[in-house]
Amino acid sequence: MRPLREPATARPGMTFHQMLERIRYEGAYPTRERAEDVTRAVLGALGRQLSGDERVDLAACLPSEAALVFTSQIPDLQPLTGWGFVKDLATRTGSTPAVARWDTGAVLAVLGRLAGPGLLDRILAQLPSGYALLFVRAELTQAA
Repeated sequence: MRPLREPATARPGMTFHQMLERIRYEGAYPTRERAEDVTRAVLGALGRQLSGDERVDLAACLPSEAALVFTSQIPDLQPLTGWGFVKDLATRTGSTPAVARWDTGAVLAVLGRLAGPGLLDRILAQLPSGYALLFVRAELTQAA
């Protein structure tokens, strides 16, 4: 049974610039420009993974400019695992998997706070394994 859908929240009081400053702090990036490049890359990559109500509701939680970057991507038919997401991001940005993992964590930590725990639970339920850690959450598995 699918959990009840929370209504999408209104656009936050956070501007795109404020979101970038939070990501810059999380990732310890030296400039706002670097934080923006990372943010756009990770938002685009996540936009290729998420679909349905969760995609719409996450976009509603983001500042308008971030929502446009996120929703401009067409979701893949077969979403990547968390590790596949990081490797794909590294390939697309020309960085190493370690740098891509760092960038992903910096951006998704902020997105997770913007989304809130209920929506984040729904997002993680839709995605393959490995994303909880990217959103700075423990990934619990059931014992066999």
